[in-house]
Formats: sequence, C-alpha cells, structure tokens
Amino acid sequence: MMTLGPLDHREAVRYLGDSRVAMTEEMEALLTECEEEVLAAADPKFLYKVKELPCPELMVGKDIAEHLDGCSKVVLLCATVGAGIDRMLRIAQVKDMSRAVVLDSMSSVAIEQVCRKFDEFIAEEYPDLYQTFRFSPGYGDYPIDLQKWFLTELDAPKKIGLTTNDSYLLIPTKSVTAVMGLSETEPPKRKRGCASCNLRETCNFRKRGAHCGA
Repeated sequence: MMTLGPLDHREAVRYLGDSRVAMTEEMEALLTECEEEVLAAADPKFLYKVKELPCPELMVGKDIAEHLDGCSKVVLLCATVGAGIDRMLRIAQVKDMSRAVVLDSMSSVAIEQVCRKFDEFIAEEYPDLYQTFRFSPGYGDYPIDLQKWFLTELDAPKKIGLTTNDSYLLIPTKSVTAVMGLSETEPPKRKRGCASCNLRETCNFRKRGAHCGA
C-alpha cells in the first residue's frame, strides 16, 4: 500500500498561479486544511508492465520514436489517486468554489507525487538501466486514444478502477498513463515543458497562456 504526504504547498501554489497568491497566514492555513482533506480522500495506486522494444503497438508518431530512441525496454504506467478525490472536488465546487480550486491544485500535487514514487520504484527495480522521463498519450503527436489500449493492456479498469470516457480522458480525473524508456546508455537530455507534463490538461498556467517555468 502506498502512503502519500506531506504534499508540497509551494508546488500547489505554482499550480494556482504563484504571483497571484498572497501567502498570508490564512492562505497557509487553507493549504494545510486542503492537504489534509486530499490525503484523507486519496487512494493512490499504480500498475505497470515492462515490454521489450520494438513494441509496434506503442510506436505511433514521431515524438514517441524520438523519446524512446536508444531504449531497449519500455515501461507502461497507469496511476491514480482514486475516485474519492473526484467526489471531494465535486462537493467542494458546489459549496465553495475558491476552496475547490485549492483542493484541485493540491490533488494535482498528490498524483504527481504518486508518479515520482513510481519513478523511484523503477530506479530500484532496474538499477543498471537509465530511465527517460514519463511521456503520455496526448503529448505532441502521440494519440490520446492510446489511453484505452494502455488501460486494457494493464487491466486497469478491473484492478484499480481506472477507465476513460468517450473523449479518452481518464476517470478518475487525477490519473495518469505514461511510457518510460529504459536504456543501457544515458539518454540525451530533452526539454520537458508543457508537452511532457502530467498536468497539462488542467494547468492554470496554460489556461492563462503562460507556463510554470519547469
């Protein structure tokens, strides 16, 4: 069983829009309350499978070919913080929209923490291999409809209740699918930016035409 926390308040504030957020005692107290609420509602889980390359089912588009260039294996990942987070957010949106926005940002921190824990897990499982960063369907020219193939391949609907809607968006919403390459040689450094961020679809920076600077 995975345990989350503490959640990074600074990261949550970045998702909220840094300069627009005054870090008063009241705001810090709200962040702490929202962190506690998110941790209580979260049910973090992940599934993964390692495949040998080449893997034709995965190789759709130029971006994924570039991302996995030089890799001998690929890791399929899906992760979620559970349906309880969605229920929490729906209730908050009815009662207090301002609080709901903070809860949403803190929930984004939570799913990213799950993914980072997975990165560490893979590093321990394959200590002799280098790993690329995570690359998800919907990034660049990598088709978002591959979400469904990912979930079927990992049996995610049955094992962790992770599905997609008709637009191939993940349900629960604070969830991720991704591929990670494994290589015997260190992969070239590539900029991550918005195109390789798990939070790009819900990012407040992108909604304002800006970016977080990562």
